[in-house]
Amino acid sequence: MPKGFISSLEEIASLRQEFEKSGKKLVLTNGAFDLLHVGHVRYLSEAAALGDALVVAINGDDSVRELKGPGRPINSAEERAEMLCALHFVDHVVVFEDRRASCVIEAIHPHIYTKGGDYTPDSLIDEERALLDRLGIEIRILSLVPGKSTSATLSDMAEAADRPKRVAILGSGTGSNARSILQAAADGKLGGEVALVMSDVSNAGILDIAAEFGVPAIAIDPGTTKGGHLTDAALKEILDRLQAASIDLVALAGFTRIVREPLLSAFAGKMLNLHPSLLPKYPGLHACIKAIDSGDAESGCTIHLVDAGVDTGEILRQERVPIQPDDTPAALQARIQTKEHVAYPKVISERLKSI
Repeated sequence: MPKGFISSLEEIASLRQEFEKSGKKLVLTNGAFDLLHVGHVRYLSEAAALGDALVVAINGDDSVRELKGPGRPINSAEERAEMLCALHFVDHVVVFEDRRASCVIEAIHPHIYTKGGDYTPDSLIDEERALLDRLGIEIRILSLVPGKSTSATLSDMAEAADRPKRVAILGSGTGSNARSILQAAADGKLGGEVALVMSDVSNAGILDIAAEFGVPAIAIDPGTTKGGHLTDAALKEILDRLQAASIDLVALAGFTRIVREPLLSAFAGKMLNLHPSLLPKYPGLHACIKAIDSGDAESGCTIHLVDAGVDTGEILRQERVPIQPDDTPAALQARIQTKEHVAYPKVISERLKSI
């Protein structure tokens, strides 16, 4: 096949059959490869060295847009394919339109499948990992060049353009605090813009509120783990989307999942949470019920940095609310939320000034 053209899956499947007869190995990797940089070049060179031919499967333009958000891809699929084929160690490029590369893996059945060091075998999407295991395909995780990524490059370019600070909101529920943050941004009082809203619940009200304000709203599949944990694959997708959107600060607003690495390191000191109690009292769930059952005279809300514990990060601000003799958890929470809606945008604004 002439260089500079996109191969079909049928062509690559035929090549794979020829390799099977001759004892050669076909290597497959995939990604958007939207803005080629030295990290890509070194990674692809290492992948090619594992076998006798390297196939790069790239997401089509609509697929990249869905995964990375508005403004992507920077280069069309045809342009990306042409640039990749210009690398002497890339033998073929195929384009797929699905979010996942499962269709490519199934069609060509490579001997080796590679991903970058920002993945682990466990952080591969469940569907892809199950398919690779079923087909007996070898998985190789290759090292990355530190600091060299498309997201980092775009972030550096945006910083050079002196862009507004960008906030992402993560939530699981109705989104009342998200609305207050979005309204503050719309009124020019946030000190930045809300660039992305994500939820682990596909029909959460917070996604509808984001749409009202014209902000990209994305539902993330949390995976199948229990106990409030996100799967490695879900965490990887959240991080990818945050980095692709050049997010400076993450605000958790009723997000019921436990946040852990790699998000914690990527946004150390730049991830906030809002909790309906006067921490360190009553971390975790049912804080209003606990405050009333304990006979407390007051409750309130706490805005804090997120760390590896549950509601244990550095406290940035607290607002106090008296508990009435006849209070119910719902009534108390409603009064606390009134305080939250004012305090949270102010803390976000203050934090944006410091980063």
